[in-house]
Amino acid sequence: MTDFEYVTVDVFTAQRFGGNPLAVVLDARGMTDAQMQQVAAEFNYAESTFVLPPRNPKNTAQVRIFTRAQEVPFAGHPNVGTGFVLAQQKEIFGEAPGSSMRFEEKAGLVTVDIIREAATVVGARIKAPRALETGSTMDSAAFGACASVPTEAIITERHLPTLASVGLPFYVAETNIESLAKAHANLDAFRSAAEKYGLADLSGRLSVFIYARHGDGIEALRARMFAPLSNNWEDPATGSASAALGAFLLSLENQTSARIEIEQGVEMGRPSKIIIHAQKSNDVVDNVAIEGRCVAMMHGELSL
Repeated sequence: MTDFEYVTVDVFTAQRFGGNPLAVVLDARGMTDAQMQQVAAEFNYAESTFVLPPRNPKNTAQVRIFTRAQEVPFAGHPNVGTGFVLAQQKEIFGEAPGSSMRFEEKAGLVTVDIIREAATVVGARIKAPRALETGSTMDSAAFGACASVPTEAIITERHLPTLASVGLPFYVAETNIESLAKAHANLDAFRSAAEKYGLADLSGRLSVFIYARHGDGIEALRARMFAPLSNNWEDPATGSASAALGAFLLSLENQTSARIEIEQGVEMGRPSKIIIHAQKSNDVVDNVAIEGRCVAMMHGELSL
């Protein structure tokens, strides 16, 4: 039997019991893929991370990310939270943690910059591994059914429900703040939509990210994310979805950069604040960064 040290942290919040919980296994050497999946299901958080030595010694670590049901190539809050946790360790596989880290992930290399106030680590900013990619659109009625929002409340003047990604894909659509507050996942609608819109390379994964604006611009938004087919009925803070949304909205605007503040988790009682930075050059949106604060919660050991 082997003991593995873990830390849990609330991500995208400055208050305990806010944001999105994350479990970080600090050294997962000796753990099989199946065990990682079992441990992630046992923690029962939206995601858990497993830290391994880097393949390239120039990088900080290899980080694997598991939801309750499957491994994913990239996600925002696991990277922000893992960076926050590792920055407070004495060493990471024999090296002292620095102010910047590089994580090897299935989606690519993720750069993590540590945020400090005086000498205290308070959060992290990560760079998404890819530039904005957009894909198919979803019928407004199908999207609305998934989120239990009337079709007429899906706002399509600026864009249709669209698949957007900077490492992990989400269908994004706009609604009004009143409909957003009433939204909830409809499992039957998700099952129907997955037959047409589910992503084959992620075992039929289908996630919808619905948002409303505070005002006319893109600088202040509130959003909710539903993915019940991945055993995640609602997520209180989704950095990868926020980054995809922010990058996508910037691509539609007549401006070259944006700082976007996204509220999430409010309706769940776990308020979160996610800050997205994005730049656009020659109609390509890249240099997308996800920023947030974190609060440490628990630490312990698990035995396998």
